[in-house]
Amino acid sequence: MKQPFLIIVLCSAFGLLGLTGGALADSIRRYDCTIDGTDREPVGDRNGHVIVSLQYTCRIADGLLKDAGITSISVSEWDSEKGRYLASLDVHRALEGYAVGQLLEGDGSSVMENNRAAGIAARGKTVFKFASGSLADLSGKTVKFTTKPVGSRRFEMEFSDWPEAAQPK
Repeated sequence: MKQPFLIIVLCSAFGLLGLTGGALADSIRRYDCTIDGTDREPVGDRNGHVIVSLQYTCRIADGLLKDAGITSISVSEWDSEKGRYLASLDVHRALEGYAVGQLLEGDGSSVMENNRAAGIAARGKTVFKFASGSLADLSGKTVKFTTKPVGSRRFEMEFSDWPEAAQPK
């Protein structure tokens, strides 16, 4: 039971994320994320089939937008070691900017280390439904995301295809 739970939590967190933060490369943004809370509900039709909701926060570790962050909630469906994201909404904050991202699609899978669940790896797409201030160029843009576990209740999220116009100057 612990393994599917951890996997579900991590996958949910990954799918719900939007973007806000400093650029590490031309079109990539990387965030350090912490899982703040999770709820796991068995669907009841078969063993290992659960719905997971996950709340998490992310911060850019370094760079021009060091204090930028994300607050997010995500809901995913898991069938043992594989999951798909059903919904996610994330709020991105940066110096003089604000944006709201919504999950378009996402999936995840359990990551094993030493025969134990280490977390979840996920990937998908997010669209920015609203953006203003320093993040205004994100409005209407779609970006890709990936996640990987980096410790207990922690993961790293990376966004690619970040619009050039939204890069820090």
